[in-house]
Amino acid sequence: MLFIECKGTPYEIGYQHGQSAKLHITRTIEFYACLFLKNCKQRWPQVLEHAAKFEQHAKTKWPAYHEEMQGIADGAGKELLDIVAINVRTEINFGLFSDGCTALAWHTKERAWLAQNWDWMTEQQENLVIVKITQAEKPTILQVTEAGMIGKIGFNSAGVGTLFNAIRVHGVDATRLPAHFGLRMALESTSVDEAVRRLESYGMASSAHILIADPKTSLGLEFTKSTFAHVLPDSKGRVIHTNHLLLEHPGEIDAIWLKDSLTRAPTMAKNVGALSEEPSWGEVSCLFEDEQNAPGAICRFETEETGSGTLFNIVMDLKSKKAVVRLGRPTEVEETIELKL
Repeated sequence: MLFIECKGTPYEIGYQHGQSAKLHITRTIEFYACLFLKNCKQRWPQVLEHAAKFEQHAKTKWPAYHEEMQGIADGAGKELLDIVAINVRTEINFGLFSDGCTALAWHTKERAWLAQNWDWMTEQQENLVIVKITQAEKPTILQVTEAGMIGKIGFNSAGVGTLFNAIRVHGVDATRLPAHFGLRMALESTSVDEAVRRLESYGMASSAHILIADPKTSLGLEFTKSTFAHVLPDSKGRVIHTNHLLLEHPGEIDAIWLKDSLTRAPTMAKNVGALSEEPSWGEVSCLFEDEQNAPGAICRFETEETGSGTLFNIVMDLKSKKAVVRLGRPTEVEETIELKL
């Protein structure tokens, strides 16, 4: 997997990202252009019209992110709106194209586990990159993301980590914070409380779930365009989430777009419950190799029915600030990368 190290101003960080991942970004844009055309009959110029609404608000409200996206565009030889479009792809068409994942946070006496399988179309696996971001007066970030996207799944030097689950609830508000901006904002925070406070202060543009953790605690932040709800750790310090809302969101209706989400969550809960109170790294990793109810399993296969397969697994310990990324289905690992801050 391509490793990109970026440092400096927001524009410089973006330019380094764009220049290093030029091919990957080109393929990412092509991937989403084909997907939008196939699934909702929208050609790329129409997609860019949607992106333009978000670009205008980003320039005013989140100028650092706007500058970074401009840097990515210049470094990759693309137009700014091309980069904005892939960064707000969760919001375009009410989250029609969104990742399906199984996520776990678990605080024990010795560890602060944060782990998930990231599921999406196999074609996009070659465009995954690891980005290290060093910027003034903010924590250093290590994240796994799709090339050209400023925020995704990872952890920072303050021990704050993020996971992401797509949830499909109709509606979008372009004046609010896009989900992948929210992931980046959380990764620039120094605690769960700070991350949640910042995201809630802006409001979120669409629906999703971000599992946020630090060395002491975790919280599942469910949101729609108009609501927030907090999934708190259970009595054993665990939060488990898949791709449907667990809590009430008045006025919002969950489409439960991946029906296997309803089985993956209890499967993970059962498997976690069978482990000791202080599991090993290997035992936590094995949780994500479960193939019960295949193909729509925790470790899933891409079929016409499921629409996605597991592209990578990440297991983090936020107390020691390290992670292991396994590229490919965790039962068929193609590459293993160790990350440390």
